[in-house]
Amino acid sequence: MELTTLTNRLDEQLSTADYSGVDASANGLQVGPPETEIEHVAVAVDAAEATIQDAAEVDADLLVTHHGLSWGGIERVTDRQYNRIAALIESDIALYVSHLPLDGHPDLGNAAGIADILGLESTAPFGSMGPITIGQQGTFADPQPLEEIAETLRPALEDGNQGLQLLEFGPAEVEQVAIVTGSGVDWLDEAIAADAELLVTGEGKQQVYHQAREAEINVLLAGHYASETFGVQSLQKLIESWGLSTSYHAHPTGL
Repeated sequence: MELTTLTNRLDEQLSTADYSGVDASANGLQVGPPETEIEHVAVAVDAAEATIQDAAEVDADLLVTHHGLSWGGIERVTDRQYNRIAALIESDIALYVSHLPLDGHPDLGNAAGIADILGLESTAPFGSMGPITIGQQGTFADPQPLEEIAETLRPALEDGNQGLQLLEFGPAEVEQVAIVTGSGVDWLDEAIAADAELLVTGEGKQQVYHQAREAEINVLLAGHYASETFGVQSLQKLIESWGLSTSYHAHPTGL
């Protein structure tokens, strides 16, 4: 399949254009000639030397990641940036990136993956960021003990053996859940306004401890990396359904 055909399909599925002007990431094709023929696609969370090397070892033609190389533009190609771009070019690997579009997608997204694992019902968009949303909210059919929710999610997390953290400041049994993966504690107030008893996100910030305690809401910190593996794995399955071979390359950071 020609690279342009593949990236156009991905952009359409992910509504990439809707995030233009909102996301600092340059979503879409970041490296590579559009006319390249693609046979094997590697997927990973981060575009880093380790994942580029993995892609080269499996002779991938394209690397698809959640975190890319261009954030607000590239001013200089030196040092770390040079090493990563050079590794892609030397191995003849293109790079496609989907950041916020892959966080908030209702079916393929990171938040959608967590909602599926938890078995949430009546899911809806959550996590407003300008005109778009980057997460999901949903409900349990019956209230669930907070510890059981954590134990349901724990086996699905690639966390570098760091484990998840719970800030247990809300009800011991939870019905309403809000999810924003990655660095999502800034949406705590929106979760409170939505009557959520639990916010699931990736990494925490110092102030969220007291904010959650004062608002009497639970927060589950799954780890930034660990909370964002679901989207790229969903893309892997989608790309396979289009007739291409794929591979998934995990590099848990524990952060």
